Amino acid sequence: MKFPFTNKRTIPLLAGTAILVSGYFLSAQEPSEELDVEHANCSFFGPKQAFYTKSGLAAASHKEFAFSRIANEVASRLPAMAYKDSGGRPAESNNVIDKHLFDVWRQNNVTPANRTNDFEFIRRVTIDLTGRIPTAARVQAFVADGDPNKRNKLIDELLASPDWVDKWSMFFGDMFKNTVRTTQVVRYADGRNAFHTWIREAMTQNKPYDKIATELLTAQGTNSYEQGNLNWIVGGFVTGGPTQDIWDQMAVNTAETFLGIGHMNCVLCHDGRRHLDTLSLWGKTATRYQGYQMAAFFSQTALARTRVNANSGTPYYWNVSENLRTSYGLNTTTGNRPSRNPVGTLRVVTPEYPFSGGKPRQGENYRAAIAREVTADFQFSRAAVNYIWKEFMTKAFVEPANQFDPARLDPDNPPEAPWTLQPNQPRLLNALAQHFIDNKYDLKALMRTIVTSDSYQLSSRYSGEWKAVYEDMYARHIPRRMWAEEIHDSITLSTNLPQTYNVAGLGTLTKAMQLPDVVNVGLSQWLDTFYRGNRDTEDRRDEGSTLQALNLMNDAFVMNRTRASGTGAAASLLRQAITNTTDEQLVSMLYINVLSRYPTEEEKQTAYAALKDGTRQQRAEDLLWALLNKVDFFFNY
Repeated sequence: MKFPFTNKRTIPLLAGTAILVSGYFLSAQEPSEELDVEHANCSFFGPKQAFYTKSGLAAASHKEFAFSRIANEVASRLPAMAYKDSGGRPAESNNVIDKHLFDVWRQNNVTPANRTNDFEFIRRVTIDLTGRIPTAARVQAFVADGDPNKRNKLIDELLASPDWVDKWSMFFGDMFKNTVRTTQVVRYADGRNAFHTWIREAMTQNKPYDKIATELLTAQGTNSYEQGNLNWIVGGFVTGGPTQDIWDQMAVNTAETFLGIGHMNCVLCHDGRRHLDTLSLWGKTATRYQGYQMAAFFSQTALARTRVNANSGTPYYWNVSENLRTSYGLNTTTGNRPSRNPVGTLRVVTPEYPFSGGKPRQGENYRAAIAREVTADFQFSRAAVNYIWKEFMTKAFVEPANQFDPARLDPDNPPEAPWTLQPNQPRLLNALAQHFIDNKYDLKALMRTIVTSDSYQLSSRYSGEWKAVYEDMYARHIPRRMWAEEIHDSITLSTNLPQTYNVAGLGTLTKAMQLPDVVNVGLSQWLDTFYRGNRDTEDRRDEGSTLQALNLMNDAFVMNRTRASGTGAAASLLRQAITNTTDEQLVSMLYINVLSRYPTEEEKQTAYAALKDGTRQQRAEDLLWALLNKVDFFFNY
């Protein structure tokens, strides 16, 4: 029998594959059905209009997050744990994360999942830290290693690898919205490349996160093609309005990127009252004038463009300088935001940090002052921890991760009903943020703390009765669908058939994770189906779709890698697997290379029977194709 949409024959192994036509993939964030009507009229948000309404009381009244359903669905499609797990239930731990979560579990009489086994652990942590699955040889060596400290050693190895630089350069490229062109800004490929290179160098050096933020906020220079960090502040450029619109956008970018506070965008259009009443306890009392004060830190920032060729309007590069003669005036009637009118007798706004009242010191550069205020704000550390935690634990402490409500974060001073504390684990969030500060904003140290915790190393399977309330206690690991680039690079690695891309100014790249942005390369359309975003109007998402399933089942990128081709070191996985091997060796080789584990006894018998039913090579191709389409492959569990 032929499987519809493909020339691969159906084999029993397909029971564990991802057939998505019935909507198997679940969205981690389901849009709220209720929008604040007045707030929804803020046209400035454009395509993100609904995004800014997914918080506050409306979110609390809806089952907005479905991570437990995802975990249950994925775990139900995984084979039974065929390998001894590493130590059963977690024991006591000195890790700051474990200290908090172990107490939470005890206080709520919750039994956490077992620790995950070695096969699953090496796969999980390798994907999370480096953006690709481990090689078969590394899996075999790790599992065979009897050193009780081998997990920590593996983590240090991965943190020191160039693959770590690739993965986290992509992450921060997303976060800093580095791309050639947005709806407002054109950086050109040279500007994008310079920023990408700057981010990579920061990751290679493990530059402290507060220093990264400071260098982006205070950047000055004459050529954005040569000085990469200029390109972040350039991202605040806005067309069609007065200069205040640009300074506003710089303030918005600062609040959302470094403080996780997306509602600053609202406040710079209008007072929060009547607009944010059900969305943010802080926002409902925030005033537009406070937004002006935040934006005024950028009021001496001047952006200018210089033509590369004096006889042509394009391309151009940006320069960023300070103009001490400019100020934030309340004197506009046009542009992207409502008119700025005097407040009483005040016609010029001076900088003041809305969350502390801090102001520039005597003679201090305004942007140096905002960098000082932001990086000294505990919320700076809290937001960074929340963003990073989400990447490893799937669900952030605060969701959406850039919708913090500053008035609902203190567990010792909770808000009055009907408001509740916003983080699901506020004390752990604060402790981890302080830990980040104590470690001098070391990103690798933060990641090491997360992945060495017993809490991170729990299985995604749960043997007892799972209750949705356990989700916020992180009593099991929540699987996530891999990024587009992670799926791409894991396919090329596992099949031993690399894909290269030539990017002007960067040369030949050997992995999708090395791409500087959503640059148009040979497989851009394929990557886009996995929702990698565009670093402008579309954020990266982890939802699934029928088109994703069809691409995994039918696209030439996948299909060609299920063939036997090449010789020697360039031989494809399939060629290696069918050459001078027994059926047992062939099946084991495919499983360990693709799924980072060996087959269960049931899978072995199914595969052996299939290999004897027809042409061995064709049936081996069918098996490899099925493995590349299994939940085990494209979910990190």
